[in-house]
Amino acid sequence: MSDAFDAHGFTRLNEGEVWKLEAGGNYYVSRNDSALIAFRIPKNGYVGYQIMASHADSPVFKIKTNAEIEVDNAMIKLNVEKYGGMICAPWLDRPLSIAGRVVIDTDKGIETRLINIDKDLLIIPNLAIHMNHDVNNGYSFNAQKDMLPLFGDIDAKGGLLRIIAEAAGTKESAILDTDLYLYNRNKGTVFGANNEYIASGRLDDLQSAFSSMKALLLSEPKRNIALHCVYDNEEVGSLSKQGAASGFLKDVMGRINSAFGKSDEEKLILLQNSFLISADNAHCVHPNQSDKADPTNRPYMNKGIVIKYSANQKYTTDAISGALFRKICNKAGVPYQTFANRSDMIGGSTLGNISTSQVAVNTIDIGLPQLAMHSCYETAGARDTAYLVKAAQVFYSSSVEGIGNGSYSLS
Repeated sequence: MSDAFDAHGFTRLNEGEVWKLEAGGNYYVSRNDSALIAFRIPKNGYVGYQIMASHADSPVFKIKTNAEIEVDNAMIKLNVEKYGGMICAPWLDRPLSIAGRVVIDTDKGIETRLINIDKDLLIIPNLAIHMNHDVNNGYSFNAQKDMLPLFGDIDAKGGLLRIIAEAAGTKESAILDTDLYLYNRNKGTVFGANNEYIASGRLDDLQSAFSSMKALLLSEPKRNIALHCVYDNEEVGSLSKQGAASGFLKDVMGRINSAFGKSDEEKLILLQNSFLISADNAHCVHPNQSDKADPTNRPYMNKGIVIKYSANQKYTTDAISGALFRKICNKAGVPYQTFANRSDMIGGSTLGNISTSQVAVNTIDIGLPQLAMHSCYETAGARDTAYLVKAAQVFYSSSVEGIGNGSYSLS
């Protein structure tokens, strides 16, 4: 995303420096190299914010410190731990590799380098059915026993640090620490009788994050600041300095307001003229398990953006935010549909209600319909991304303003 904003002339800001902002300017800032906020300021002042928030992280396996484990003086496997609530089974018997960041010691201090070991490096092997006859009758995976990837034979001992150092362009002795993860090497694909579906890793929630970024680059804000926010750590509760429970969004909005000399009261008025779309993918009706869906709120792939509802505030949508978003979709000419969990099932939550605990604005939870959420290879509709880009572009180029007595204008 940083590369994309650089290519489109956005100015990169640093949280550790004074911000000098101008009307009509385009800016972005990253926190921890894993969360990002980009925004476009109207040329003639602003009366509020149009915010779209998503997240960049997905359930995955993180490599532990001192990762190599020797097995019978014959093989080396790696010690990993689960990040987030993934479906374990799809990780087995497929090519994997390692990506993440390496922190190295240099003459100027510590330096972060991103790496991707671009080769088929690892596999988490299944146990043969002859040794586990009940595997197809339901199996409970033990993360410490069943999910450790095979790295190599005994000659690979000590080789992980060497491979990481080569990828980072440094010496093994210069590596101070790492944040490294396994990833699925199977490339994304388009499939279906009429190429109507896509399958890929991490559609939750990069599909929404991409749509938001694309729309911001295409938008022309008029009265409200258009703000694209991508958090980290949503899959583990958002309780980090770069998660939705942090002050990242509030800090950025505060610095923008201060740069334009807004008073404390003006800042509160700006919140009443703001709207936040929490964009995180949604469950669609499963072809083999259609009874798992709600009887009357049944989203399908390629049928449009999903508006999420929950009486218990798992999702933030209420009648006002739902109505405003429906008008945005109508203005954009894109279809929408609705989701609610079955009343006898507990669903997942997302970043919307966490984010509004930091910035109290009208908020809606939406997403794109998909199958196999939290698998390492997920399925979604080929047309739905375009629907969200189009709706988000209209959203970023509009303004939602409170006009009293629970009424709002959308222009």
